[in-house]
Amino acid sequence: MQTNPAIHQDPFVKEFENYLMAERSASENTRLGYTRDIAQFATFKWGAAAEPPFAWRDATERDARDFIAKLTKEGVKPASLKRKIAAVRMLYRHLRRRGEVVDNPFALLHGPRQPKSLPKIMSVKEIFAFLEQPLKDLEAGTTTEYPARRDAALFEFLYSTGCRISEAIAVKWGEIDFRRGTVVVLGKGSKERLVILGRKAIDALLALRNTIRARRSDISGDEADVFLSDRLEKISSRFVELRMKRYLAEAGLPQELTPHKIRHSFATHLLDAGADLRSVQEMLGHATLSTTQVYTHVSIEHLKDEYAKSHPRR
Repeated sequence: MQTNPAIHQDPFVKEFENYLMAERSASENTRLGYTRDIAQFATFKWGAAAEPPFAWRDATERDARDFIAKLTKEGVKPASLKRKIAAVRMLYRHLRRRGEVVDNPFALLHGPRQPKSLPKIMSVKEIFAFLEQPLKDLEAGTTTEYPARRDAALFEFLYSTGCRISEAIAVKWGEIDFRRGTVVVLGKGSKERLVILGRKAIDALLALRNTIRARRSDISGDEADVFLSDRLEKISSRFVELRMKRYLAEAGLPQELTPHKIRHSFATHLLDAGADLRSVQEMLGHATLSTTQVYTHVSIEHLKDEYAKSHPRR
């Protein structure tokens, strides 16, 4: 479905975007995604050439249902459909609070039920093969010291802490306590939490810092970002994804694996080894225990696989 290119000029949408960032602590990706979904509804209701401000007050529940029906007919997946409904519903909630509209046409609409899917993970063997690849490249001479040390430290950090990419790439050297093996990260909702660094991650980070100091001592201080590009500039989530694709290919691992799968693997491997669920919840920065409990189902699936392989009366 087309999106109205003038959506960002609508004063109500601008205000909503500011609300998302300032009061909801939404990420830039969330803001862009919600605005794109709202633009699709605006295009459906008023057309791609309509000029803002849009007559949000004129939309009805019938418009909302017809919008959902059109998206469904176009083959939009249930997860995407639920997100689009949630985005426009939130805009209307905001407009109602401001007194700009009387009714929320999306108030009673929630989209199709989604089958619960278990998070895909990497096995311990796969994680080890992946984490070893950057330094294997360095030994083979297919990369240079800085990118190899950075990537080794970055992926060891992600697996050691279970952090989201956005949390990892925001870490500064001063937030790492090498003596205690801990890091303070800023998670969703601007909430700080303490995460743990294992010995392998600490060693990789120290090797990275020494490499940086040898090149540019001025960018290895406490206020400097830990993970930088080859040009020693701030990196993005996309940068991390592309680096991971390279090492997955070289290690002969599935290309559909993503950095977030490292987080899933971190949680599942801890639970498989007997870690307490509430401790894993704290480490992941989940607001509720129910969010973390999905990983217990993954562990149960793992146990069932082992049972099927080993039990004489399987």
